[in-house]
Amino acid sequence: MPAQIIDGKALAARLRAELAPRIAALRTRGVQPGLAVILVGDDPASAVYVRNKVKACEDTGIRSFFEHLPAGIGEAELLARVRRLNQDPAVHGILVQMPLPRPLDGQKVVEAIAFDKDVDGLHATNAGLTLMGRPHFRSCTPYGVMKMLESIGVNPAGKHAVVIGRSNMVGKPMAMLLLAAHATVTICHSATPDLGALLRQADIVVAAAGRRGLVTAEMIKPGAVVIDVGTNKTPEGKLAGDVDFAGVSRVAGWISPVPGGVGPMTITMLLVNTVEAAERAAT
Repeated sequence: MPAQIIDGKALAARLRAELAPRIAALRTRGVQPGLAVILVGDDPASAVYVRNKVKACEDTGIRSFFEHLPAGIGEAELLARVRRLNQDPAVHGILVQMPLPRPLDGQKVVEAIAFDKDVDGLHATNAGLTLMGRPHFRSCTPYGVMKMLESIGVNPAGKHAVVIGRSNMVGKPMAMLLLAAHATVTICHSATPDLGALLRQADIVVAAAGRRGLVTAEMIKPGAVVIDVGTNKTPEGKLAGDVDFAGVSRVAGWISPVPGGVGPMTITMLLVNTVEAAERAAT
């Protein structure tokens, strides 16, 4: 039997609808959630991501503050802009689109964001709180993956989860959230020998390596849940994940597609975090 599809687009729509009464309640108190997004330079992929985020804000009732800065902006000026947003009470969340043009230091810029406005969950304070099992803001993509598991009735407790990738944005926080949910977690990466041997033990696979077609059917345990975080371009310019969807879907129990899987959830959890930040500021 082919795997059941985890429809991230449909789940994202439901979660955004659930934000409506929370935003309405804030407005009765004179508060409109506000998200500031900074785009530096003219990277086409980053421009698309930012445009989608700004549109999602507008569609949901969140006020967006968008700044498009030149690639040659100095670090001091960029940090000053971030700090100015930290002081703006109308701004509840701040996101600086990554990657930044060289020689700008992305982590230094993230650390300049007030941790209680870091709705991307990348500030060292938020990363540390996630590590301790007391997250203030969860990193958006891993948070979305956890919601996807919840939506299909999969409780990670007692299950073996394998995360492919060790980035600060996805791999590491993903592993921490799964650990907090009482899964046994293995983190794999480019130096892991015999990836297939580990994947065949996994009840849950989260692929976030950025390598098209890395995960194939023979690597997957029958009935496993496979969530594909990868975003890779095919020679035809189409979007493809890290998982061989056609092959793996014949073995897995559940699988997320690319596109239409994790992508919509990442943006949605950014909106959720922004509304939560506004609610905290309003208390």
